[in-house]
Amino acid sequence: MDFGLVLQTDPPASRVVSLMKRAERNGFTHGWTFDSAVLWQEPFVIYSQILANTEKLSVGPMVTNPGTRTWEVTASTFATLNDMFGNRTVCGIGRGDSAMRVAGRKPNTLARISDAMKVIRSLARGDEADLGGTVVKFPWVKPGAQLPVWMAAYGPKALKMTGEEADGFILQLADLYLTQYMVKAVKDAARAAGRNPDDVTICVAAPAYVTADDSPEALAHAREQCRWFGGMVGNHVADLVSKYGEHSAQVPEELTDYIKAREGYDYSHHGRSDNPDTRFVPDEIVDRFCLIGPVEAHIEKLNALRELGVDQFAVYDMHDAQEAVIDAYGNKVIPAVNA
Repeated sequence: MDFGLVLQTDPPASRVVSLMKRAERNGFTHGWTFDSAVLWQEPFVIYSQILANTEKLSVGPMVTNPGTRTWEVTASTFATLNDMFGNRTVCGIGRGDSAMRVAGRKPNTLARISDAMKVIRSLARGDEADLGGTVVKFPWVKPGAQLPVWMAAYGPKALKMTGEEADGFILQLADLYLTQYMVKAVKDAARAAGRNPDDVTICVAAPAYVTADDSPEALAHAREQCRWFGGMVGNHVADLVSKYGEHSAQVPEELTDYIKAREGYDYSHHGRSDNPDTRFVPDEIVDRFCLIGPVEAHIEKLNALRELGVDQFAVYDMHDAQEAVIDAYGNKVIPAVNA
């Protein structure tokens, strides 16, 4: 199993670079960041520094979207980084929850994501792409250039499209039942589209917090540091409930039930451990969606995820123990899982 580190691009950028270097030393293979231009610093500028200061780490957004950047600019940015540092980028893409809403726009449609994925992937690997009637091609892209495009999804239509079109699937939660349910939906869609389902890389992304023991005090602190994640996922779940209803056969209640007490969401606290809008998230959801507890608990859950077909676990490292979690994974968790 591969391991990734997910960060917000809070200033100073030098700290983001430093944590990514630390992750590579500890056996992580991927470095991911949020991409929301109003809330955080520009990630693609920082990717250049991460790539220059690491040897093999692949980088990318978790996730970008097709609404805040024109597609040829996105493709050119990825292609330039790959030309400079080798094929070491991955394009994670989604609807653009925070990036679009903070700018006063609605998240992108699936049709727009589909079109964007085709254009970005084609241009970045040196092929032609149609920009709405104008066919273009980057003349400077060298043969052999590649850009995997991984799609973030929760809902039935998005899962189907991921299996049909994307190179990878990003699932932002680590609940075992929901992982099994959604990975099956993606792979079934890939198979129905005539693709080899094993060609779709499966990436589960969630907060991880390693405690010294499993005492009530230690677990309570870990839960408070990770509760924000249930609120972030809740934004996407609220959209699904709005579209499909509260008790839809198309969306499992194991995903939707917990947002009934949700009252609102202020994006100025997005992805923060002190987010006041996530108090509605119960302990059970934190335990299901995240990885918390002593090292042994992490190893057990990661092994279970791997059995469900997960190829990469990406650690959301937004809490008060960033370095400690990176080191614990490098020293104990990753070696045990990949033994």
